[in-house]
Amino acid sequence: MTLTELRYIVTLAQEQHFGRAAERCFVSQPTLSIAVKKLEEELGVALFERSKSRVSATPLGEKIVAQANLVLEQTSAIKDLANEGKDQLSSPLSIGAIFTIGPYLLPFFIPELQKEASSMPLYVEEGYTATLRNKLRKGELDVIVVALPFTEADVVTQPLYEEPFVVLMRKDHPLAALDSIAPDSLDQEEVLLLGEGHCFRDQVLETCPNLKMSMENGANTAHGKIRTAAEGSSLETLRHMVASGLGITILPVSAASTAGYSEDVMVTRPFSGNGPKRTVALAWRASFPRFKAVDALRGAIRRSQQNNSLISLIN
Repeated sequence: MTLTELRYIVTLAQEQHFGRAAERCFVSQPTLSIAVKKLEEELGVALFERSKSRVSATPLGEKIVAQANLVLEQTSAIKDLANEGKDQLSSPLSIGAIFTIGPYLLPFFIPELQKEASSMPLYVEEGYTATLRNKLRKGELDVIVVALPFTEADVVTQPLYEEPFVVLMRKDHPLAALDSIAPDSLDQEEVLLLGEGHCFRDQVLETCPNLKMSMENGANTAHGKIRTAAEGSSLETLRHMVASGLGITILPVSAASTAGYSEDVMVTRPFSGNGPKRTVALAWRASFPRFKAVDALRGAIRRSQQNNSLISLIN
């Protein structure tokens, strides 16, 4: 039994598909299949039920996969301890960011981080909050950038900055005549939202209750109309859909750029009063020993945003 085999069965249990699991593990499908079968033969039990369309863990397999997860987490902790005596700014740093933050933050803080830690190789990955949470726990990522609230046992979070939400619309939209937008002004609008799985979608629905009621009661009700972009779509997709006249959308201000379009095409408007906003934060395992690397990352992000008047840094 090897750690590689344990990683294979954990990934296979998550993906429930040999092809996707092999892709995540960066091996061929036959390699993963043979390794799983070898482990089953060594243990003398069937870990997975296989069908033409799906692979699922057996009841005993679920228990073994759960134990394998614990072993991988402890292995990561051992690696962290071994790194304590090394130069904290020379070993690779694996950073994760959620989809609605990564594209609008990474290009700015990475150059800043390289100025301070030029010899520290970076691995950068984007994903859903749930995916990044899991990879952080298993040690596949060292630090992640997420939106609060974010709670996880034995994980430290530190707020970085707050950014408001804004409404993006075509310049010829009736609401563009207003200086600011009240949330209830969106009740009868065609609002474009991200698909299921994006935490930003949930934050928008929480801060604009009538939009949430529309989702619960169905589209085209008295509470307004919501058109949801296909699952997995990005904020950039929403931006282009707005430019095409399909509706309006709500974005974090960092993603609300109208770049690529004429000034006569799209505009943004803030919410009136104490409008909705989100808090962006770093999260890392409490056992992660490279505190200097975390400090360098935090400092780079703060420097990259200090001249941005649209966000508020948190001390």
